[in-house]
Amino acid sequence: MLPALKRSHIKLFVVFALVCLFIILLRYSTLPVLTDQLSKRVPMKVIVTVYYEALCPDSKYFLAKQLLPTFKIAKSIMEVKLAPYGKAKTKRYNGKITFECQHGPTECQANIYHACAAEIIEDPLLRLEVATCMIMDNRLPQEAMYKCAKQNNFNVTVIQSCFESKRGTDLLKAIGEATHLLRPPATFIPTITIDGSQGRQESILKDLFSEVCKAAGDSEEVKDEEVNGEKQNTALCARSRVKEDRKNRDKTNGNWL
Repeated sequence: MLPALKRSHIKLFVVFALVCLFIILLRYSTLPVLTDQLSKRVPMKVIVTVYYEALCPDSKYFLAKQLLPTFKIAKSIMEVKLAPYGKAKTKRYNGKITFECQHGPTECQANIYHACAAEIIEDPLLRLEVATCMIMDNRLPQEAMYKCAKQNNFNVTVIQSCFESKRGTDLLKAIGEATHLLRPPATFIPTITIDGSQGRQESILKDLFSEVCKAAGDSEEVKDEEVNGEKQNTALCARSRVKEDRKNRDKTNGNWL
């Protein structure tokens, strides 16, 4: 048996060694890296999902006059998802899937081209530009796709291959299933959700930018978030409001308060 004094010395040494080990691990562990990552977390973007139809006049207006212009200004705070299906119906007969679209078979073809383009084009701005270009004149869907893809320097072959294959059909079927899951069901096309909510449809259709800004919020934390060395600054919403106020003031010849 070891003397009591010697045993106490051993215990003190073990405790001292454990404390030193803990300090070393704490200093060289990944904890500071994790802390830094959490302090610089990427801000959540506002998700705008557009349920539309390729030959719908209201859809064309919304993409051209609201969606694309808003995204060009606010792409740092928003993400767009395109769902070209609308009030179509998916049918299965003898194992084959077909579609019935509100504006006829041509619209079904155009919807598939839109679905393929949305799936294949990775750049979000390019994706929107091609979709907006096509919807401006979708009476001849293939010609519209060729013209708009080439105009935006995108390979037409991959989109055409998608359209001609089972992939195009499967994409439109999946979009249709997502559209039918909307609650409440879509009664007007286009229907737009912001972060999954269908609220304030009238305002969204008239002023998407303002609704995206409201969803993004105006807190200083969101405004000053820094990601990869770049400011993701929702102050752009405030700046746009100032510009709009100036326009209104000019319209009233200086009688604005």
